[in-house]
Amino acid sequence: MLERFFKLSENQTTARIELLAGVTTFLTMAYIIVVQPAVLSGAMFGMKTGMDFGAVMTATCLSAALATALMALLARYPIAQAPGMGTNFFFIFSTIPAARAAGFVDGWQVALGVVFISGVLFLILSLVGLREMIFNAISPSMKCAIAAGIGLFIAFIGLQNTGLIVKDPVSAVKLNAHFNSPDLIVFFVGLLTSAVLHAKKIRGSILWGIVAGTLLSAALKLTLANSTSPLFAKSMLATQFTLAKGIVATPPPISPTFLQMDIVHALSPAMLPFVFVFFFVLTFDAIGTLIAICEQAGFIRDNKLPRAKQAMVSDAVGTVAGAALGTSTVTSFIESAAGVEQGGRTGLTGIVVAILFLASLFFSPLIAMVGSYPPITAPALVIVGAIMLQHLAKIDWKDYTETIPAFLTLIGIPLSYSIADGLALGFISYPLVKLFSGRGREANWLTYVLAAVLVFYFAFVRSKMG
Repeated sequence: MLERFFKLSENQTTARIELLAGVTTFLTMAYIIVVQPAVLSGAMFGMKTGMDFGAVMTATCLSAALATALMALLARYPIAQAPGMGTNFFFIFSTIPAARAAGFVDGWQVALGVVFISGVLFLILSLVGLREMIFNAISPSMKCAIAAGIGLFIAFIGLQNTGLIVKDPVSAVKLNAHFNSPDLIVFFVGLLTSAVLHAKKIRGSILWGIVAGTLLSAALKLTLANSTSPLFAKSMLATQFTLAKGIVATPPPISPTFLQMDIVHALSPAMLPFVFVFFFVLTFDAIGTLIAICEQAGFIRDNKLPRAKQAMVSDAVGTVAGAALGTSTVTSFIESAAGVEQGGRTGLTGIVVAILFLASLFFSPLIAMVGSYPPITAPALVIVGAIMLQHLAKIDWKDYTETIPAFLTLIGIPLSYSIADGLALGFISYPLVKLFSGRGREANWLTYVLAAVLVFYFAFVRSKMG
């Protein structure tokens, strides 16, 4: 049955490989189970938004499982989905305060309404095929630049999350010279394990790196428990990593956030700009991530993606369902590339991820132990980011009308710390460079429309929202 539905042999994979890829993908993105409720409830920042931590955690797992299963069954791609990072911060730091400033007491409910409406618009865009048209209008060189740019982005996130790259008031970022920090020791051991095994072409190399990091973290935590070292005291190992006190736990009730979105007030003039922002970010984040993962897996043929509409409907439905359950926008996760690198090629990988998200509701102590400590999973992001740079070789570097927009996209994604904003740089510059070089007909008409819309968005919407 699995062979017939997912066509495992045709995709040169097996059920075992898909299982391994699913576990790898899940572990690299399991942090969202802990981080999402910590962000939306305000617990991460020592404030209260009004959203219940446990309910958001349950909503996160359910929406991720639903959207990922839809992607697996409709599009049959190994792409996992969950509430996205970035939009969750915009949700609590911009949308909720704006709702309260507009006189709405329960700002978080209005914010959920904003996400719900943007998700409905996103779904309509997917159903009518406009997202697929945008996807197909992007040139091969730009697609490769997007994949490589996202590779740089996720590697940068991994290096930051583990503490190897730290903020600096003079140069913005710098290297952390404390290589004897417990966090960096865990990171380097995990990275070395994955890199060596990957070089030897051993299946599960990334997953084994995560296992090695987890075991070492537990050993160091027990060994350094009474240490007076300032490096340990300041480390994430001391402040964030906690050994699981159990394995099984009862899932928190979802009732505090379920169907609590305030759609009426979300349609008020004060909130409509926020609807547009979520809609914009959803559209371009999702397209960028889809391009990156599908390029990595080799799914794109003749610059088109088979079953693109089905893939694009799944995250739109996930966002609508997520808002109804009580969480922010659901999108494709760039961490899916870790599973693809482990051999995942079909929706069976996604089914494994969806099952693990549901199971995590009952095994939250174990998941929290791994997911809440970035040095364990950061090596996976760095390895995958490095691998995704191979797409640079496919860019037509001799054609500057392709090279310049591709380069702006490549550096724009990591430097703006946003897939959507990085794509915007490329999408605006691409038709303009073509046009003023006397080769305007080489750019699809839709790229001109996109460029005009994006210029309007940044000049008149984003600029007024800070």
